[in-house]
Amino acid sequence: MINLKTRRGRRQLIRIAEIAAFIALMSTTLVYVLSRTPDTLLDRIKASGVLVVATRNGPTTYYQGPDGPTGFDYDLVEAFAHELGVKVKWVFPDNFSDLLPMVESGRVDMVAAGIAITPGRAERVRFGPAYQTIRQEVIYRAGEPRPRSVSDLIGKRLAVIAGSSFETRLRQLKKKYPQLGWQAESDTDIEELLYQVATGKLDYTLDDSNDVTLNRRFYPQIAVAFSIGSPQKLAWAFRRDDDSSLYHAAKAFFAKIEKNGELHRITERYYGHARSFDYVGTFTFMKHVAQRLPPLIPLFKAAAKKYHISWRLLAAISYQESHWNPNATSPTGVRGLMMLTRPTAEHLDVENRLNPEQSIMGGTRYFLKLRRELPASIKEPDRTWFALAAYNIGLGHVMDARRLAVRFGKNPNSWPDVKQILPLLSQRRWYRQTKFGYARGREPVQYVQNIRSYFDILIWLRDHNQKGQNLNTPLPSSLLNTPPSL
Repeated sequence: MINLKTRRGRRQLIRIAEIAAFIALMSTTLVYVLSRTPDTLLDRIKASGVLVVATRNGPTTYYQGPDGPTGFDYDLVEAFAHELGVKVKWVFPDNFSDLLPMVESGRVDMVAAGIAITPGRAERVRFGPAYQTIRQEVIYRAGEPRPRSVSDLIGKRLAVIAGSSFETRLRQLKKKYPQLGWQAESDTDIEELLYQVATGKLDYTLDDSNDVTLNRRFYPQIAVAFSIGSPQKLAWAFRRDDDSSLYHAAKAFFAKIEKNGELHRITERYYGHARSFDYVGTFTFMKHVAQRLPPLIPLFKAAAKKYHISWRLLAAISYQESHWNPNATSPTGVRGLMMLTRPTAEHLDVENRLNPEQSIMGGTRYFLKLRRELPASIKEPDRTWFALAAYNIGLGHVMDARRLAVRFGKNPNSWPDVKQILPLLSQRRWYRQTKFGYARGREPVQYVQNIRSYFDILIWLRDHNQKGQNLNTPLPSSLLNTPPSL
């Protein structure tokens, strides 16, 4: 018992009070900390500021473009992360088959890699809303006998990615076709398999239709034989457990971008210009890359350095205009590599439109002038596509199409929206209501699509040269005999 009449007793009482106060403070702090500890995966992601996402390299998912990372899934995930107020940490497993185990084990928060929803996978992971519908297609080399059915694949050199939905499909087919065989590749990617088909090292492979849409521009030797199975849907994958917070956030995100049109715009950005594939035109372009482009590269690079623009974009514009023919002349009198009119050339101080250097420099200044004159509300990359359309059809007609877009309830700053309106400029009902009148409105749409495809191919050739891949043989006619400077 403490004697409060003594000095020692009073000190003991003070000490007890201090201990009690400390315990109370710690208890309060612990309760506060516990109340602040994130309860769900979404809470933890927001608290850390990082969303960890597994993906794979490819034109439909994630790849390094001329201005940094890009890709369909890349854009979607970055937009989702922005919605959450966090940054993305991208993770790249060695093999495709490692993707789902990473999210199952919790090593990543989600997988965004163009994963097809299958019954077997749906038992392992929780899939978010579908954002694309694709078909599995049998790919063969154009010029070779076309397989018509699964039985034609028996006894042939067929390879697919190990652990992919293609291998799952083949296992299902093997029950009906016991002699069907294939090679499952774990240490490669679909682009390598397409290359092997294009060069005759493989007879067939399987690929998703969306991937074929993009890759056939780079491998014009490949062709689609037939589709197998029913259409499949692509979606992000989440861990299948009691915590569905991130899944529900993704579900709300997709509902939002479907409603406001952003999903459509991102889809158009990557697939809109690639759907109109020109087999003969792509072969011709590849041939001209090898034969006509090399002596012009220093001129394009000089203009690019002077005006801070991609030389490959300038080269793509020039090919669309003149097929890299310095003496090109149209029936309307436009001339040269960049096909300048006489008034435009005079305005740009171009003395000789048939001089390659003057034409490239003048065309570059003209394109940049058009891009500067567009409203500030138009952001990249749409700004570049609008400027290209203006290079073809004139800035006045582009502005007319933007005004019509508003009347149709579309976004005048979105190229995917406005390119739907441009064809109306050739219809009297609509062009009579515009300031600049009639225009061949479909022409700039195709014009922009072509340039984007040429640009993509030039970037692809650069990447493959950097990887040291031999693209010279045995491709037909050495169409991919591209100069190292690419």
